[in-house]
Amino acid sequence: MESPGNRWLVVAGALIIQVCLGAIYSWSVFVIPLKEVFSYTTTQTQMIFSLALATFALVMIFAGRLQDKKGPRIVATLGGIVLGAGYLLASFTGGSFPLIALTVGIIGGAGIGLAYVCPIAACVKWFPDKRGMVTGLAVAGFGAGAWLFAKVASGFIDAYGLLTTFMYLGVIFMVAVVSGAQLLRNPPAGWRPAGWRPPETKLQGASAEDFEWRDMVRLKQFWMLWIMFMFGAAAGLLVIGILKPYGVHSGLSAAAAANAVGVLALFNGAGRIVWGTVSDKIGRKNAMSLMFLLQSVMMLALINMGSTEMTLSIAAAWIGFNFGGNLALFPTTTADFFGTKNVGINYGLMFTAYGVAGIAGPILAGSVFDLTGSYMWAFILSGVACLIAAGISFGLKSPRRG
Repeated sequence: MESPGNRWLVVAGALIIQVCLGAIYSWSVFVIPLKEVFSYTTTQTQMIFSLALATFALVMIFAGRLQDKKGPRIVATLGGIVLGAGYLLASFTGGSFPLIALTVGIIGGAGIGLAYVCPIAACVKWFPDKRGMVTGLAVAGFGAGAWLFAKVASGFIDAYGLLTTFMYLGVIFMVAVVSGAQLLRNPPAGWRPAGWRPPETKLQGASAEDFEWRDMVRLKQFWMLWIMFMFGAAAGLLVIGILKPYGVHSGLSAAAAANAVGVLALFNGAGRIVWGTVSDKIGRKNAMSLMFLLQSVMMLALINMGSTEMTLSIAAAWIGFNFGGNLALFPTTTADFFGTKNVGINYGLMFTAYGVAGIAGPILAGSVFDLTGSYMWAFILSGVACLIAAGISFGLKSPRRG
């Protein structure tokens, strides 16, 4: 039987993969070049981002089911190949909107969807004793990747142009994700950390039962969580998609606005670790309620926080921190409520909420701006949605079979 110490290699592989997948969250650095060089509208730039997110979520359903059967390594390797290929192909599009939507949006999004669930599913199986913390850590790389690739992509765009940047990113993604995938594996059947025994009530609201996806989707708890996830993710993705152009529109320099993108990315990564760890201590329900309330406040305050680098950075940090919490708390709660046996397919279905959010949030921002010349109403609607999510969270209870 494998040594418990080896489980940290799985976390290392997860981080390598997630750093690359998180590059999609640096999308706002591509918005201005696409508008200036290829005359895209704001809505068009956000449609590509939305396509990537929606495809990501849709493909993750099938990837989750496949990795439950085949294991995480094979599926994550395939994801790295597809993601890299999407960006490589984008470099040959000549800037065509339909072709970049296809290559970066659909093909790139499919690669993210194939690879994303594999590290999470593996980590929750290896760390039943630290499920919230390790899930947060595993997906923190996604947030950190946005910070890293915002810097990398901006530098490449300035030096080589947009299309060549897509080519370089494609090579990086393919090599790194495929390499990280080789560290992923599931624990042996029946494996537990040395000296650990699952207490009767280890986590607030946890269920000891393993639900099949067909049973899970009939439960009100699934749909309560789905709506909460969709509202919270839509708010964060809305801001991620337009943060840099929002800062520039509010009077900041492009460099100052880009710094806010990096701040959001760093706090996005930190929020995943902190909220995951906090939820192990105070319970998922309490953590979700607090997270959504805090996010609601900042989405409404953001209306007046774009005009200075300091206020925009504070808002970006706050929004990124709470948005990151979604990506730690929802996979963990899915495992708590519906079991770990089928967590790949179960979280894949839960993640469709993120796919809907990936369409609703960015398209709302782009459309509102193109119609009104301001993002104000998009921020207001998102703040109200987060408040509704907080209200739903108060009614969460663990599912039980009838």
